[in-house]
Amino acid sequence: MTIANDRNGSAKLRCVLDNMKKVIIGKEEAAVLCLTALLAKGHVLLEDVPGVGKTMLIRTLARSIGGKFNRIQFTPDLLPSDITGVSVYNPKSLEFEFHKGPIFGNVILADEINRTSPKTQSSLLEAMEEGSVTVDGQTWRLQSPFFVMATQNPIEHEGTYPLPEAQLDRFILKLRMGYPDHDAEIVMLENQSQGNPLAEIETVLDAADLVLMQHEAKEVHVERSILDLIVSWAQATRNDPSIELGISPRGTLALMNAAKAYAYIAGRDYVLPDDVKYLAPHVLSHRLILAPEARYARKSADEVLKGIIHSIDIPIVRNSYHEA
Repeated sequence: MTIANDRNGSAKLRCVLDNMKKVIIGKEEAAVLCLTALLAKGHVLLEDVPGVGKTMLIRTLARSIGGKFNRIQFTPDLLPSDITGVSVYNPKSLEFEFHKGPIFGNVILADEINRTSPKTQSSLLEAMEEGSVTVDGQTWRLQSPFFVMATQNPIEHEGTYPLPEAQLDRFILKLRMGYPDHDAEIVMLENQSQGNPLAEIETVLDAADLVLMQHEAKEVHVERSILDLIVSWAQATRNDPSIELGISPRGTLALMNAAKAYAYIAGRDYVLPDDVKYLAPHVLSHRLILAPEARYARKSADEVLKGIIHSIDIPIVRNSYHEA
């Protein structure tokens, strides 16, 4: 994917991606998708084995945008107040004072989110959906931009709590990085032998610029035929006998917003059918719950969704929408 030079802010976005490429070698697709989620005001669930660079990816993104980075290590004994904060009585003022938790930041790494209890997992729901936290009846607004990247290990299941559907639905994208190829891993070893490349990353985009870009990405045009395609996919999942729970309206909205952000990164002010087709597996698959028969047949949500996507004709969009 290339970034156009004539789009407002595209040079800064390219600098962010270049920063991420310096640290995470051979994983530009993951970098672009993370930036897509950030511009769409969404959050990312990154599921992969340990050691492939999940933490480095999010730390590089945080440093590139100059945001406040907080890491929350999820453990079985973690409490909701350890995330959101707690009110502490001050004997001098004779009042309770709210001490903010690590959720009050710009870029939050929720590391191994499936290792904590469902009660603690649910403490993130309000923050991720509404950008606020309610403690003791008082609501606190979170800083903008606000971006959560949660990680989980798909291999190790002992002592874990699978994320409920309501929690999964709050992530606009679910990604897998995978191992680097042979040449990329050699380059990574060479870079690491000279020191930590993360230490050389400089801020190239401030919070105010990023918030402006989020607003601009929201204005990207989507043809009605593409909206019809998105809804047709969603309705097909709701009627497919191999799917127990199909795509909700939140899922279709997530795909539309992700496509707008993806087009914005590409330097366009309009969405192409290829944008939604490419993003659909990343945005929709984790929202599907397969019927028992499909799981027994060892089908995956990705396979079922791919079949639905291929069964519906992609519209030909003769775009007539241009910037003035």
